[in-house]
Amino acid sequence: MASFVSLETLTAPTSADAMREALKSSGCKSSSCGASGGPGDLPPEVWNRIKDHPCYSEEAHHYFARMHVAVAPACNIQCNYCNRKYDCANESRPGVVSEKLTPEQALRKVIAVANEVPQLSVLGIAGPGDACYDWRKTKATFQAVAKEIPDIKLCISTNGLALPDHVDELVEMNVDHVTITINMVDPMIGAKIYPWIYFGNRRHTGLVASQILHERQMLGLEMLTERGILVKVNSVLIPGINDHHLAEVNAAVKARGAFLHNIMPLISDPAHGTCFGLTGQRGPTHAELMAVQDACSGGVNLMRHCRQCRADAVGLLGEDRGQEFTLDQLPETVTYDPAKRAAYREVIAAERDDHVAAKADAGRTLDAAASDARVLVAVTTRGGARVNQHFGHAKEFQVYEASSAGVRFVGHRKVENAYCQDGFGEDATLDSTIRALDGVGVVLCAKIGECPQEQLSAAGIVATDAYAYDYIETAVSAWYAAEYGRPATAMIA
Repeated sequence: MASFVSLETLTAPTSADAMREALKSSGCKSSSCGASGGPGDLPPEVWNRIKDHPCYSEEAHHYFARMHVAVAPACNIQCNYCNRKYDCANESRPGVVSEKLTPEQALRKVIAVANEVPQLSVLGIAGPGDACYDWRKTKATFQAVAKEIPDIKLCISTNGLALPDHVDELVEMNVDHVTITINMVDPMIGAKIYPWIYFGNRRHTGLVASQILHERQMLGLEMLTERGILVKVNSVLIPGINDHHLAEVNAAVKARGAFLHNIMPLISDPAHGTCFGLTGQRGPTHAELMAVQDACSGGVNLMRHCRQCRADAVGLLGEDRGQEFTLDQLPETVTYDPAKRAAYREVIAAERDDHVAAKADAGRTLDAAASDARVLVAVTTRGGARVNQHFGHAKEFQVYEASSAGVRFVGHRKVENAYCQDGFGEDATLDSTIRALDGVGVVLCAKIGECPQEQLSAAGIVATDAYAYDYIETAVSAWYAAEYGRPATAMIA
């Protein structure tokens, strides 16, 4: 079994030497711990730009954190799935914030987070309105942060309507990652998603609004890719409206040089007060989402690890520490100290090397399997690319497809409430967890009690903690080989 280093252990020390000592005390020698694509799958110049960006690299999201600052509340379009007035500290979806910030407040918050969250590598502005429409605040924030923390990556998320007006300034500020939300390339479909846009000092509705938005989105995408900026396209999957259209969107953005396509499920709850929520428009099932994503395979590389973050999210994908850094908890004066972030990167570089070797070993293990079975495997993890979380504490499961062809990340499943607290749980909560695990054959976790293990078994789901603290690929391949590998006599023959 691979040795384990907890994230708490890694992030607590403030020097590389202290971190190495922590690695040793955990039974791990520093010399050996070290797009789903990795360094061997991408050109070096591309890999170097995404390797620390948790949104642009599935591999990086195990190790690095993002931060969004809510400095851009104004928006120039209305989406039927959005209601920016709704706010709940426990709600995780785009457009939601607990407090809006001025650029000066944002700088103070970014420095405070950088001092306390060594995994931080990316600062994004994703609203809660539109970063390009509320441009003055976006630009002021980026300029201030870049001056204080020059090695942090800057990126924005935009609906694209005002994007072409600011491409040159984005280039000047070294913003080389931009996300555009593109839900259609057919204005007839767009008219069902966008009631109105504000452009050219007037409001437009219907087909005219959708046509203008489409043309501006395509223009902005082309301008960015011509200048070498990496573009991720977000698309919200809305059953019955654009589900069969997203393959066409994928082809269109690929033709214009998009780097990634992130197809996300519609979040539709009447409590959110959105048009779709109030009219009963449902979101897709896990199977429907995966089917649309698979239908787009072969086009633009797909992002499957998105968590549809709040506009004030802080931390690793899959967690949100934003409530730890509200303005009332921040010191009035903060000075950036790069020591913790630098030490973390030094140690994680070795850990990632070790992970690459482990994935290669996992591939060889699966090559020896004699089965055509394809199994969805859910993993509980707190980060670090390892099976390192108690089943009962999981708020999400990362899902992988295991087959003799390899281990492939396919998505995640959120769980509204942890099954247990201090080892105790309720049947109703486990019922919701079982529903979230629809289609999954096995759950790998760091620890699980007999009661939930038995209930999962009754639902046809194997759950085991036999691979605790292994790398995810190591654990998945070992389980698959044990379940489907060639019999010993066959292998000898």
